[in-house]
Amino acid sequence: MVDVGSRLFLSTLKYAEVILPLPLENTYTYRVPAAMEASVQVNFRVIVPFGTKRYYTAVIKEIHERVPDTPYALKEIFALLDTAPVLSPRQMAFWEWMASYYLCRLGDVYKAAVPSGLKLESETVVTCYDDAEAQAPLPAKEQAVLDAFGKTLRLTVSALEKKTGLHNLIPVLTSLMKQGFVTVSEELRRGFVPKTETCLRLAPAYGREEDLTPVFAQLQRAKQQEKLLLSFLELAQPFLPASSGEISKKKLLPAAGVNASVLDGLLKRGILTVCEKAVSPAPLSVEALQPLHALTAAQQTACDEIQAAFATKSVCLLHGVPSCGKTEIYLHVALDTLRQGRHVLYLLPEIAITTQITERLAQTLGDRLLVYHSGFSDHERVEVWNRMLQAPRPVLVLGVRSSLFLPFTDLGLVIVDEEQEPSYKQQDPAPRYHARNAAIMLASMHGAKTLLGSATPSLDSFQNARMGKYGLVTLKTRYGTGLTPQIHLVDVKDLRRRKIMKTTLFSPLLKEKIDEALLHDEQVILFQNRRGFAPMMECKACSQVLHCVRCDVSLTYHKQAHRLVCHYCGYSIPLPSHCPLCGGGEMKLIGFGTEQIEEEIAALFPGVKTGRLDLDTARTRKAYAQILADFEQGKTRMLIGTQMLSKGLDFDRVSVVGILNADSLMNFPDFRAHERAFQLMMQVSGRAGRRDKQGVVVIQTSQPEHPLLQMVQAYDYEGMARAQLSERHLFRYPPYFRMITLVLRSRNEAVLERFSASYAGLLQDALDMCVYGPFAPPVNRVQTLHIRRIVLKLERSMTIASVRNLLDNARRQMQSDTESKQVWVHYDVD
Repeated sequence: MVDVGSRLFLSTLKYAEVILPLPLENTYTYRVPAAMEASVQVNFRVIVPFGTKRYYTAVIKEIHERVPDTPYALKEIFALLDTAPVLSPRQMAFWEWMASYYLCRLGDVYKAAVPSGLKLESETVVTCYDDAEAQAPLPAKEQAVLDAFGKTLRLTVSALEKKTGLHNLIPVLTSLMKQGFVTVSEELRRGFVPKTETCLRLAPAYGREEDLTPVFAQLQRAKQQEKLLLSFLELAQPFLPASSGEISKKKLLPAAGVNASVLDGLLKRGILTVCEKAVSPAPLSVEALQPLHALTAAQQTACDEIQAAFATKSVCLLHGVPSCGKTEIYLHVALDTLRQGRHVLYLLPEIAITTQITERLAQTLGDRLLVYHSGFSDHERVEVWNRMLQAPRPVLVLGVRSSLFLPFTDLGLVIVDEEQEPSYKQQDPAPRYHARNAAIMLASMHGAKTLLGSATPSLDSFQNARMGKYGLVTLKTRYGTGLTPQIHLVDVKDLRRRKIMKTTLFSPLLKEKIDEALLHDEQVILFQNRRGFAPMMECKACSQVLHCVRCDVSLTYHKQAHRLVCHYCGYSIPLPSHCPLCGGGEMKLIGFGTEQIEEEIAALFPGVKTGRLDLDTARTRKAYAQILADFEQGKTRMLIGTQMLSKGLDFDRVSVVGILNADSLMNFPDFRAHERAFQLMMQVSGRAGRRDKQGVVVIQTSQPEHPLLQMVQAYDYEGMARAQLSERHLFRYPPYFRMITLVLRSRNEAVLERFSASYAGLLQDALDMCVYGPFAPPVNRVQTLHIRRIVLKLERSMTIASVRNLLDNARRQMQSDTESKQVWVHYDVD
């Protein structure tokens, strides 16, 4: 029983609710040490112990004085890492919304949101006092720990466990600490240490210009030092009121034309002093800022309509044909927001596109442009994060989906370019969010506007605009005098039947158009959405296709590496000389990828420089930029690639685009397959003839009469949208219904079958006709894990909170099943 005095004492203690970077459902409560009470705040990072010997960087969500009702002794916060919050006030609310809507845990969001450079790694270090004496014999475990130190007085817990062979040493070390034998400290290795540079300034004794007169008298015989001092005065201008009076050593020495030993002389004389300054990210190099390009009449009308839509709607969809100049419109709207003193977030679907757009934006914005994505180092990302926290003036952040998590203080506009792109959807790990939808929510939390842009909008956004939920602005004219590319459909099935395309990947029409383009010094883009040389290898004797041992997919032949590779898990084997299944000697390749196209191009057009853009050739930011630069500068005449080519790139001299196999885009078991095939073909086609000449697009297919291809040829987006929306309404698919997929994985297929059937039955009882499955997806085993899916198609009127409660209840019931520990379950929303 606790007396009144104890209760009064306990109630004055402070407690912190913290979020750990772990997939945990709730916050965890820690005691705030008395020494930290005055300095600890919400949104600060702290180091906390979790479990027996692990320490993590947590973020404080709440500080309170409520005494926790728990049978366990509360642990204390170990260390405070910040003197200012690392999250902006609205960020935590955004995290909570994301965890709730996408049915994941707050720890998942924290882990994805904060750059790893802001998460400290820790290692518990134990120091032994060699002068401590025991008053009585020590227990065996305690004596074993002390003996393990020997002459080394500092060891980590893991090192002690290895030396003693004992586990869970925390209780033993706690006892030794109480007796004064050891002390436990935490050595934190910072994931991020700000970069600094050495700067030089005049010593305090030389605060006025006349104070330097005797200095120059001293330096009459030291001409090099005199030269260095004069260069310093010229560059640093220490006596001007607006000047910092400092210059970096890195800049000064080359400018003065002297070496470091000359500088040492001035430092020894006490004329200059050294200071270390934190270095901000290097601004993008632009010789001189350029004014905005004037908008065409059609662009100006679209820009005015967007502003008018924003007067009544928070979200506006800009539906503009390829090469209509959407980027210029975005820039005009963004600059209006920056003039109002508010930040702008400009989202792109992939890192790849940022290369070209960065250069264009930097010419107008200069150091008001920040770029943020995972292609940058931890240091660069943390620098951008810190700049956003301090934010002395409004900036435009250009980035991919991870940019949503930056600590914006006053966001005024979010631009989502190519909003239809599947790349905006995060797949693994959690949170499995859609950046477009999350961007709209983030903007609403800041009272900001969202501008969605696309030549082929997603049907979800198009339907919202059609129903009046979003504003809708259309721009149907290309920039300048450019004409819409002419699209030809080529029946390869007929050509192969007539033996015209028996041994080649190129139809006569496509080859003819390539010849014409090369003759007129123009460029060509060839699109095939498969990398490698051939997607399958089959035995001629037994007809078996070689599969990955860990996944339910065929191995792709990569000729350059001379290996068969799994594109799901990376498993690979050398090219076999005979069939490993039946021992037969002949293997044949089925299908073709970008490598095979590159090889045939080299044979058909010898001497023509060709580039290839796929995941194999562009694994790094530098490699990707180099491939694009070579094509843009005309060093390569032809560019072969996968869907990386469709992502909003702009090349002046491309006159021909070839889509070598349209069928593979359409024949895919996904309700969005036709929508995405249409979008992809339209986007790739838009690369042709982007200036003052009409381009040509050749689409090779075995079914030229297919309605979708007829719509592509006619540029009939609205016809495609009407047909697809009608089907989706009939079969209860988004945007008319909310779709949530439960993905269940296990190494034991029999257990997975039973568990998923029980899970589906439980959900069926609660949701009746809304539950479909369980069923095996097309790829039903990845990295040795068998996969089953259960699909929920829910009325839009059902709130996500009620759905979450229902799913949580079902999960709790299923956890009582003994087989639940063998099954991993996650949710995929929308």
